[in-house]
Amino acid sequence: MLIWGTKGYLYQLAMMTLVCGNCGNPAAHGLRKYVTKFTFFFIPLFPVSTKYRTQCTFCGMEQQITKEAAEQLLATAAAPQPGYQAQPQQMQGQAPGQPHGQNPYQQ
Repeated sequence: MLIWGTKGYLYQLAMMTLVCGNCGNPAAHGLRKYVTKFTFFFIPLFPVSTKYRTQCTFCGMEQQITKEAAEQLLATAAAPQPGYQAQPQQMQGQAPGQPHGQNPYQQ
């Protein structure tokens, strides 16, 4: 007796602001990767199909895109924005210049 089949996996790759082609609103779009894998005795062995999609959070429209378009969107989402400079984070209750774990406000 052999047990085989397929199983689907969903990966959220990025969230980015794009203008929706359906509603025309600038809204957050989720970039997702759908992978279907062949399973043998409930063990996923290899991918059968891979699809990339974006979904508008405003109207809910989902659109399939190519792998190249998904990689380009990922590259633009990961690129630093011009004029944006990250500020160093400071732990709450930590005085500047104090080593980690020593809080000068506690006695």
